[in-house]
Amino acid sequence: MLFINTRPQDRAVRLTQQLQAAQIPVVELPLLELVAQPYSAELDSLYQQLNRAQVIVVVSPTAVQIGMQYLAQAGIELATLAYIQWIAVGRSTEQALLQYGIQSHVPEVETSEGMLQLPILESLEKDAVVVFWRGEGGRLFMMDHLRQQGVEVLNFVLYQRQCPVQSQQTIAALLPRLQDNRHYMVLMSSEASWLNWVQLMQQDISLISKGIYLVLGPRLAAILGEYRQHHAAAFEYVQLESLSSDVIVREMKRVLGNS
Repeated sequence: MLFINTRPQDRAVRLTQQLQAAQIPVVELPLLELVAQPYSAELDSLYQQLNRAQVIVVVSPTAVQIGMQYLAQAGIELATLAYIQWIAVGRSTEQALLQYGIQSHVPEVETSEGMLQLPILESLEKDAVVVFWRGEGGRLFMMDHLRQQGVEVLNFVLYQRQCPVQSQQTIAALLPRLQDNRHYMVLMSSEASWLNWVQLMQQDISLISKGIYLVLGPRLAAILGEYRQHHAAAFEYVQLESLSSDVIVREMKRVLGNS
């Protein structure tokens, strides 16, 4: 069964190598690329308020990279933020923060729901200030939940997420291959990725139903479930608790064993 690896190019390599080692055919088709937002007066104003924060939530290695770059541009020494607690959405973001000497809290499940279950967020006072280093459109559910708890959110939109132009060109060559397959498998890591996938498949929307989707977390699984119901689509999906390559390869092998 063909596996479509939709991770960004810089994070796709290990998974592709493990799948190939397991004799599983794989195509890389990134559904998201991250483009830095220009440093603006609005971002500068937010950076000048960092000293009010108790927690900084960082949602990706890209957010670490751009966030630290702009921290220096704002003239703020990282050492002055030593009292702040950091949350990383997953292990790769944790490793990116460690390069700056920052220890972070990491949820067991790499989703907004997983982060909200961290004791550090569950115990926040109502007047607490939480900073988000994020991309446009990401983590809205988490920020809304915290606001409903009376927490003040400082929203740093550091980059835009878009479907790579190369993938928009690649899909035309991939569609005949999908048409020839009874099933194929796709990794789906976010709602934005899913929306981009649906958009790419508009040339032959019926092919969506041939997919078996590995989806990260219960909220994304629910989104695919709603799509399946509303569009009378026949695809299957499997919920993942992690984007670990080992977990993904194990699920792929399990599906192959049951097919």
